[in-house]
Amino acid sequence: MRRTKEDAQQTRESLLDAAELLFAERGVSRTSLQDIAKAAGVTRGAVYWHFADKAELFNAMMSRTTLPMEDSLKSIDTEHVAQPLAELKSSMMDVMRRVVHDPRTQRVFDIATMKVEYVDELSGIRKRHIDVHRSYRDHVEATFRRAQTLAQIAPHHNAKLLAVSHMALVNGLIHNWMLDQTQFDLIASADGSFDLFVNGLRPAC
Repeated sequence: MRRTKEDAQQTRESLLDAAELLFAERGVSRTSLQDIAKAAGVTRGAVYWHFADKAELFNAMMSRTTLPMEDSLKSIDTEHVAQPLAELKSSMMDVMRRVVHDPRTQRVFDIATMKVEYVDELSGIRKRHIDVHRSYRDHVEATFRRAQTLAQIAPHHNAKLLAVSHMALVNGLIHNWMLDQTQFDLIASADGSFDLFVNGLRPAC
């Protein structure tokens, strides 16, 4: 039984590996489940044993890489942390370093930002993206509210708008860097951009 479970897990990982490489090469809509099965060296039936459809497989591929980053943000204790903005920056910079230095993270972000269409069978992917974005926004909003409670940013700012602006900053930096990695240093730009953004929110002396 143990060996069977290990084999099943290995097959699942092989399918995710194959999907990741094919999605990066061809795009999501142009990659079929048969293509993925063939690349993984298994039958199409094996794909359906693990995943109901391509959207579920895609979401599993994304989660394998992004969940550690999502968990890092969720680990911020927005009710008690003493330096919420520093924690938020640390979480953001961890993402940027992973995008730059980890090939899998870079590949997955490239697929998610450049090579997926929210059409037909892929509508489930759009739902996951929306759910992840809302969860991220809620945590960032709570972080900014905590910063306001500690008088680290001015109280008149709308915390939800700050969260949306922060997300736009993060997504925009990653998206533009993925388009042309030679145009700027993502890590240095993220570091400076976050400080510039937050400094504009400080209470007037």
